[in-house]
Formats: sequence, structure tokens, C-alpha cells
Amino acid sequence: VYFLFQALRQISQRTISTASRKQFENRVHEHQKLFQEDNGLPVHLKGGAKDALFYRTTMGLALCG
Repeated sequence: VYFLFQALRQISQRTISTASRKQFENRVHEHQKLFQEDNGLPVHLKGGAKDALFYRTTMGLALCG
């Protein structure tokens, strides 16, 4: 039992310590430029087509409800 416990402990430590984390680049500055740009769009639609789809879906559900 002790040997099994030690083996499991070693395996768990090895997988946790050697697990590679994905490196994400900091894109906050890009998003700030996008949302602060004066292009006549309201802020809730500046994210593009996905934001427009979410907005229209929400408005449609609100009207039906």
C-alpha cells in the first residue's frame, strides 16, 4: 500500500509540475484601441458581427417575451 501511494504521488507531482501552460499574449492595448475608436458605433456593437448577432438575438427574445 505504501509503495502504491508513493508511486501515485510521484506521478501526480510529475504531471502537475511538467504540465505546460499556454502562453497568452497581452492584447489589452489592441482592444482599447478598438473600443475607444470614434467610428459612430455604440460600444456594445464595436466587437463586430458576433456582437451584432448577440444584440439582435437579445432584442428579439426581449420582444417575444
